[in-house]
Amino acid sequence: MEIKKDIAIIGGGPGGYLAALRGTQLKRSVVLFEMDRVGGTCMNYGCIPTKYLLHQTKALKEIRENRNLAGSAAGAALDWPSVQAGRVSVVDRLVKGVEFLLEKGGVEIVKGRAVLKNENQVTVETADGVKVYAASRIILAAGSRTASLPFLEPNGAEVVTSQEALEFPSVPKSLVVIGAGAIGLEIGSIYRRLGTDVTVLEILPGVMPGSDRESATRLERILKKQGLNVLTQVRIENALVEQGSVTVKGACLKNNVPFEYAAERVLLAAGRRPNSEGLSASPMFTLGRDGYVQVNSRLETNIPGIYAVGDLIGGKLLAHKAYHDAVVAVENACGMERTVDYAALPMAVFTDPEFASVGLTQEEAQERGIKVRSGIFPLQASGRALTMDALDGLVKVLADESDRVVGAHIIAPGASEMIAELTLAVAKKMKVQDIGSLIHIHPTLSEAVGEAALKAKGEALHLIN
Repeated sequence: MEIKKDIAIIGGGPGGYLAALRGTQLKRSVVLFEMDRVGGTCMNYGCIPTKYLLHQTKALKEIRENRNLAGSAAGAALDWPSVQAGRVSVVDRLVKGVEFLLEKGGVEIVKGRAVLKNENQVTVETADGVKVYAASRIILAAGSRTASLPFLEPNGAEVVTSQEALEFPSVPKSLVVIGAGAIGLEIGSIYRRLGTDVTVLEILPGVMPGSDRESATRLERILKKQGLNVLTQVRIENALVEQGSVTVKGACLKNNVPFEYAAERVLLAAGRRPNSEGLSASPMFTLGRDGYVQVNSRLETNIPGIYAVGDLIGGKLLAHKAYHDAVVAVENACGMERTVDYAALPMAVFTDPEFASVGLTQEEAQERGIKVRSGIFPLQASGRALTMDALDGLVKVLADESDRVVGAHIIAPGASEMIAELTLAVAKKMKVQDIGSLIHIHPTLSEAVGEAALKAKGEALHLIN
């Protein structure tokens, strides 16, 4: 028996569940297929639990580093089982909240593996057997998974993905992180604060590949001061996995000097792969490089009426990008005309300090032939940063020849919150004068945003121009 719906969504991660919620707002009947828990990797095994552990370990770090505490803080420690219980509680609360919203919106949630039978039908294997759904519009939101190396596959024990790394029953004494992107740096920071000997290996010239080099280099220096052993331009060539330990071997690309590192655990954080296999019973979609589903600016695939969103279509693999994609795709599925524009897509890494960015990097601007002026305001000149003992950071604003803000990069406590102002500036094609003339609360770190914008014009008030 065929069950009819207006919209069928495969995948219950950020893009999937938000598309479902928006679809019900537009008065459409929606079915959402999810093999695991609603919220996907982000809510259950990524963004949310990572930030919880980062917050808990940062609190420990701040106690240990506070020079004004009476007595010794050296013995301060986290109750790790309690922390892990807290992580589970936070995730469960959010998942139940999303499920509540979906239920109240009238979304049918079906647990099981869903596969496209044809352009309008989805079959799903559930605990109660196989069901067939028919929908006039279908949205693919199957997400992505951790990429492995040919000679190093995750086993859930010695070689782990970010999921297992957040669920360690005890704190490892040593950890090798393969990849110096957001996932690697955040999880590396968590365990370094807990006393783990952390080594981060990156094949490219610096941490956060693709980011503004000047800013990323500053972040790398800060993380090294915090005790992370960060090695860049190194290629891992083989690995030996034994019970309770892993040894990775390779060579430095700069001088071909071999290296060898052994640790209790190895975290694979060198990229992700789209879950594009098995979406349909037979090949239907045009796939691009690395298996990402190809879509047009309306997020429609090569098959009319079928859309794809989030990690499945590549680009920057960010939960908030998936949210944005979801709204665009479902509104187009409902007859509206929307297109995506990622020119003002912000990103953040929740290290300490945080690193946030939006728009063009200085290198990207140069490659496009855009002559940019850079306004940099160091936190050393910020009164608020001085009160927080957080002087190692900056705000960098890039403006083109017409003074339009084309990019911004922040290293600061709360950079993920501060970047919103500059995201608006890039999205609305505002000029540096628009930012510099705003009244920013004193004393705040956000004052540095206004000062950096003024610096791009040579008009900073608290710096020598």
